[in-house]
Amino acid sequence: MKCWVDKPYPKVEVERPNIEYANILLQDYSGIVSELSSITQYVYQKFEKFNVDNEFSETLSQIAMVEMKHLELLGETIKLLGIDPKFIFNNNNNIKTYWSSNYVNYTTNIVDMLLSDIKIEQEAIAKYQYDINVINDEYVRKTISRIIEDEEMHINCFKKLLNNIGFN
Repeated sequence: MKCWVDKPYPKVEVERPNIEYANILLQDYSGIVSELSSITQYVYQKFEKFNVDNEFSETLSQIAMVEMKHLELLGETIKLLGIDPKFIFNNNNNIKTYWSSNYVNYTTNIVDMLLSDIKIEQEAIAKYQYDINVINDEYVRKTISRIIEDEEMHINCFKKLLNNIGFN
């Protein structure tokens, strides 16, 4: 199953450095719902079900690779905006917080895994749409919009896997 949009990513560039925009993107880069959290969750799930369901494992591998590309795009953008792209973000209390493996859902039930995956993709899309509304940089918006396209495809792939195991 193909789980990426067959379309190039825009060139990573910014109109000018902007620390505020960089801090917004740090949430997407390494926050609770982030590319880093998605990658680690999908890799864990792949190994959990590696010998049980090959289609499931292959799909998760594909999606994790796409999420790695998103992580790279965001990291490069954050750097151009003026911040070192460490795996750190400002939490709700505006306190710098390092990424934690506690953000990964370690459930081992395949239905719960897929439902969790759909939820984090939906939350990521909502966050990216918020970012587009508050970031006034056409280049950053193009990058985010392209990432959203992949995230929407990931939801469709997870829904297909749910359907394949008879969950409606």
